[in-house]
Amino acid sequence: MAVIEIWHNPRCSKSRQTLALLEERGIAPKVRRYLEDAPDEVELRAALSALGMTASALIRNNETKYRELGLGKDSDDTALLAAMAAHPILIERPIVFAGDKAAIGRPPEAVLDIL
Repeated sequence: MAVIEIWHNPRCSKSRQTLALLEERGIAPKVRRYLEDAPDEVELRAALSALGMTASALIRNNETKYRELGLGKDSDDTALLAAMAAHPILIERPIVFAGDKAAIGRPPEAVLDIL
């Protein structure tokens, strides 16, 4: 079985619920507290590929930092990835990885499709 990893923010209810959902199914994922151990741009690009989404779909555009950085719907992927690497609070959460697949736990049950 592939290693299961979760990019986790313990202050986020959806992240906590997703981690609990995995644990209830007997899965002990590798927990990466991405706010403390921020992914770099290469890791973020790999995450986008596994998720099958664009940077604009992964970024939390309702965060104050998004506006402070002057980001908007016209920002390109390079700018968005740089912002997420520098300010990981901008990364949508949680993200669960299983092999070459990934899913965002919104709702938490969405991650079950990749397990």
